[in-house]
Amino acid sequence: MTWTLPEPMLSTPGLTPDLQPGWAAEPKWDGFRALVSVDGGGVVLRSRRGTEMLQAFPEIGAGAAQLPDATALDGELVVWDAAGRLAFE
Repeated sequence: MTWTLPEPMLSTPGLTPDLQPGWAAEPKWDGFRALVSVDGGGVVLRSRRGTEMLQAFPEIGAGAAQLPDATALDGELVVWDAAGRLAFE
């Protein structure tokens, strides 16, 4: 099966914290927006602009390699420091 990564979902601000039935929300973590796909045993990890990120996040590639073929995930990658705070460096 040959396919391409879908377009990333971008966040949109809400006016109130109330959600309509069937909707979900998550906090804005301010990390790296990323798309990961697994197909034919290969793993691709890209930024929302298409930059390859697997070298910078090898642990994501190792975890994603355990997912079934034809899997695509869209999410935010964050790094925590030893004190439990977000690390941006």
